[in-house]
Amino acid sequence: MDRLTALQLFTRIVETGSFTRAADGLGIPRATATHAIKQLEASLTTRLLERSTRHVRPTLEGQSFYERCVFILDELCEAESSLRNVARSPGGPLRVDISGPQASRILLPRIAEFHQRYPRIELTVGCSDRLADLISEGIDCVIRAGTPRDSAMVARPLASMPQVICASPAYLSAHGTPSHPDELAEHQAVRFFSGNGTDYPFELYVDGQIKKLPAKGWMAVNDAESYGVCALQGCGLVQLPRYHVEDDLAAGRLVEVLAAWQSPPMAVTALYPDRRQLSARVRVFVDWARQVYEERFGARPQG
Repeated sequence: MDRLTALQLFTRIVETGSFTRAADGLGIPRATATHAIKQLEASLTTRLLERSTRHVRPTLEGQSFYERCVFILDELCEAESSLRNVARSPGGPLRVDISGPQASRILLPRIAEFHQRYPRIELTVGCSDRLADLISEGIDCVIRAGTPRDSAMVARPLASMPQVICASPAYLSAHGTPSHPDELAEHQAVRFFSGNGTDYPFELYVDGQIKKLPAKGWMAVNDAESYGVCALQGCGLVQLPRYHVEDDLAAGRLVEVLAAWQSPPMAVTALYPDRRQLSARVRVFVDWARQVYEERFGARPQG
């Protein structure tokens, strides 16, 4: 195995924590991967990886070497890209993960435009709301609603989506319609929770300030599509981006409540690992996605 391939293999082992996954990703036998790393360590006279029955982790020297390898490989990739004019016509695999409703209602209806503009990119789209480990799962970019919490990622704002609080006519007929934000505590809500189990409260501007209003409820979900379905089924009040339910509101299947109090907009952000911030494939996809969001929701306010 040549030195460049060995460095690529080493970085993949560190990122995935597995000889097997790294070897599969490069299309080589695991035994070949093991032998190549042994040769690399012998040539450097330094142990790079700590191996156990369940985990593979870099040593202190291995972590330092990994960071230099990432820099060298990225520089080499950029150099090759410039020579092949890839910056204007990037190609190769690109794996992204997007919240289901945003994928099906905002980006995928226009994905043919992206392919027409960048026909050499091979796109894989996962649809979820979960917190993904981008590096270990080999994901290049995620698009998420809400305020990013992972400071290790590069965050690029895409849009601010108007929100609405609403419920089904059946729920409102049975439980009444709240006339003031303080009445939310007396109502049932469909609770939305994150990967760490935290429930998201309702939020409204009250007297010029954002007020958080926790609400009880017998139903909880962690998926945006399920959240809307539960509202349609009369499970309780929900607060979500208006685009998600605009057809249901127009048809009367859902009814907006507390319209006199504005909901704060929901941010949408593209996140990607710091070391991939110069990737041409990621850059053009995020640029295209930002254009789509701006055409749908308007330019995101600065600051």
